[in-house]
Amino acid sequence: MSPKLNVVILAAGKGSRMFSEKPKVLHELAGCSLVEHVIATAKNLNPENITLVVGHQADELKSHFADEEYNFVLQKEQKGTAHALQQALPFLNEEANAIVLYGDVPLTKTSSLEQLISLINDSTMAVLTSDVKEPEGLGRIIRNAEGDIECIVEEKDADQNQKIVREINTGIMAFPVKKLKQWLPKIKNNNAQNEFYLTDIVSLALEDKCQVKTSFCTEEYEAYGVNNMLQLAMLERIYQNERASQLMLKGVKICDPSRFDVRGDVDISSDVEIDINVILEGKVKIEKNVKIGANCILKNCTILQGSHIFPNTIIEDAYIGESCNIGPFARIRPGTELKDRAKIGNFVETKKSIIGQGSKVNHLSYVGDSELGEDVNIGAGTITCNYDGVNKFKTTIGNDVFIGSNSALVAPVVIGNGATVGAGSTITKDVKANQLALTRTKQNNINGWKRPSKKET
Repeated sequence: MSPKLNVVILAAGKGSRMFSEKPKVLHELAGCSLVEHVIATAKNLNPENITLVVGHQADELKSHFADEEYNFVLQKEQKGTAHALQQALPFLNEEANAIVLYGDVPLTKTSSLEQLISLINDSTMAVLTSDVKEPEGLGRIIRNAEGDIECIVEEKDADQNQKIVREINTGIMAFPVKKLKQWLPKIKNNNAQNEFYLTDIVSLALEDKCQVKTSFCTEEYEAYGVNNMLQLAMLERIYQNERASQLMLKGVKICDPSRFDVRGDVDISSDVEIDINVILEGKVKIEKNVKIGANCILKNCTILQGSHIFPNTIIEDAYIGESCNIGPFARIRPGTELKDRAKIGNFVETKKSIIGQGSKVNHLSYVGDSELGEDVNIGAGTITCNYDGVNKFKTTIGNDVFIGSNSALVAPVVIGNGATVGAGSTITKDVKANQLALTRTKQNNINGWKRPSKKET
């Protein structure tokens, strides 16, 4: 049975190069804070506990995770990574292994961390390294003639030969907690920065006759941290290109991966087509043969097969049935449900409404707090007046109803099956089945009225 795992995430830095009042680790990548990406990866390791070392704006960080069961420990003064880790020692189980992660290094893969952890035993610690093209500013891995790690040298303490080395320390390390508690207090700050470097633990482990093993990152970007807005943008594109690549390899057509953004948990079937500048947020499910036009935003929604979302459409917290057409320039607000083959046209807004099978709201209309039956036709400029300034009321429209252009349906109101509302009417009373309602002067509900039939051409 493997020892339990304790995770420590260092998140105390000020991030002065971000030039922002927000804590660096709370800046967002793909709609989620940097440190939340790290926590999500940590959770994949099934740890016994997670401890966050906080410092700058600690209260804001604690507040951000108020609903989570993490340990928080304060590093009052930032005296280096070893000093930060030392603050977390009281939360570490002596019978467990520990891994140290960084709140501003969001793209490390779970598989890389699992490989690192697999190297640890009672007399072994492990360091995650990476071979990078531009190692300037990073700690170098120095190996002996046999290829074993000898030490880690920080950039400011490295000589010219050491600076040539391209293998760098990611900062991510794992060790048995018993050994960690022996080594940490021995670390000194006799270096150019007068800081307590966690990297010095390597030399202490070797002096203690412990083996120091290393594991490489699968991808170079796994070691990238964020220190400024430029680096944040760079990591955003790396993340988005990775997500786009994964989807395209499963049969999703993305017209331009560099203009596609995922900011949540998406489930997209094959044979879906996605045009440029599409943003997917939250939980989004898209079935086969859906087409999404340019400049659309889809958030927390389900779109069933065969539907077509035309350009410049926003869909949020909604359910879209099969073979629906939406847009262009439509706004589908929370609580909307479109049944199969429903159509929402340009400059139409819906909210908390059910649009029945085959029903159409084609142009310049607002439908809120409403339930439409099947094969309803809503004319241009129609609104459901659902709000009296204090309360919301419902509009109910039966099957096969025709609402003329520029009509106002003042809720609560019921329009019966087969009824027709003449253009320009303000409906304040229920309309029975198959009646014609007109209010251009005084409202008249006409029994037995017959709709005009289409003329043969």
